[in-house]
Amino acid sequence: MESPLPMNREIWIADDDRNVRFVLAAALRDAGHAVREFGSAEAVRAALPAGAPALLLTDVRMPGEDGLTLLRALRAQGETPVIVMSAFTDIATTAAAYRAGALDYLAKPFDLDQAVEAVARALAEAPAEDPGVADTPTDALLGESAAMREVFRLIGRVAASDLNVLITGETGTGKELAARALHAESARRERPFVALNTAAIPAELLESELFGHEAGAFTGATRRHAGRFEQAEGGTLFLDEIGDMPASLQTRLLRVLAEGEFYRVGGRELLRCDVRIVAATHQDLDTLIGEGRFRADLKHRLDVVRIALPALRQRRDDIPLLARHFLAAAARELKVAPKRFAASALRALARQDFPGNVRELENLCRRLAVIAPGAEIRPADLGRGRDEPAPPPGEVWSEGLRAWAERALADGEADIHARARETLDRTLLETALAAHDGHRGHAAEALGVGRNTLTRKLGAARTRKPRGD
Repeated sequence: MESPLPMNREIWIADDDRNVRFVLAAALRDAGHAVREFGSAEAVRAALPAGAPALLLTDVRMPGEDGLTLLRALRAQGETPVIVMSAFTDIATTAAAYRAGALDYLAKPFDLDQAVEAVARALAEAPAEDPGVADTPTDALLGESAAMREVFRLIGRVAASDLNVLITGETGTGKELAARALHAESARRERPFVALNTAAIPAELLESELFGHEAGAFTGATRRHAGRFEQAEGGTLFLDEIGDMPASLQTRLLRVLAEGEFYRVGGRELLRCDVRIVAATHQDLDTLIGEGRFRADLKHRLDVVRIALPALRQRRDDIPLLARHFLAAAARELKVAPKRFAASALRALARQDFPGNVRELENLCRRLAVIAPGAEIRPADLGRGRDEPAPPPGEVWSEGLRAWAERALADGEADIHARARETLDRTLLETALAAHDGHRGHAAEALGVGRNTLTRKLGAARTRKPRGD
């Protein structure tokens, strides 16, 4: 990799179309940015030795060197963010741009507000990973809420024993992670941890998977096969979705738990085993027992210690921690540029119910690591790539206001409250008048204010000079 280029705070635009450069540069200057224009990739390269830009917007197809070649060259010399622009939005061109390291892709003709917003995102500082997040294993069981602290306490107390454990919780709450934590903190940690999802294997094959089989035990059994009990010898066997185990196998499992011995399918040799059982289920075993679908004596053997994992909606305080962890882990795994959540996006996440629990949140973060534009993930990005209803208009409006206030406060701006009220009044009044064809009485009634109040506010709003809101 070449040595990094010196940096300046300009935004560079590379496009052979003079009109595009002029209009885009004007919009960016109106937004407060310093802008420099170039008509070709070669002109950009000639200017680079004096310092790389804070951001480059480049067209793809230009005379001479194309924008993607320029993108690759610039990315090879440093971490300068690049936004690609093109009227050719075919899959191959778009994919090539992202592969080359483009931060965002603007399809021509684009809305200027959209372009300014994309620039604002790109200029947001690249997120530095939280050391605590970066050092945390990807498959760690995480949480700081009271509910999770109780889970950790139970795991810590039970792990050193050889007691069987039943882990309960909704789908996606992390039952296998809890089982792995029990094993990792036990005296069996140097021996195997073997997992089997009893609901994922056909009933006719499950017995062989658990206990193994001898050659010739059934059609297709050409050689001896060691089952999960043998594979887990001296360690831990995790039986997920134990509530779905067929009744005939429940009887065999009960014998192993009671006597510590079993036969392979088709075998005559009695095998002894030293295995700790950790079982998990999202179902109510007592209900299954009442329906005759689960043995009560097996439940008692498994349910020596119970660890109940809370649903994510019951530990909302943990959502920001988990989201940041999953987003950082996804960036490392998928080899994409790291991103960060805006505070408003984390608040929006914490209000969601996540019926798929931690697994659903993790999948969302993996998706955002790839498709969210810019370095900062905002509330509007949370639904990207998902077929789901848009959030209520009021929620979008309040989140936008919150994000504006956060930026204004961070920049030390003055008169924030007054400016917000001015904008609110002007927007409501103008929108209500437009909806009622300029009839002030009807507009005032719709807004729930008196006509005189509307007239006074309208006059004040029109005499004020707009202040960049």
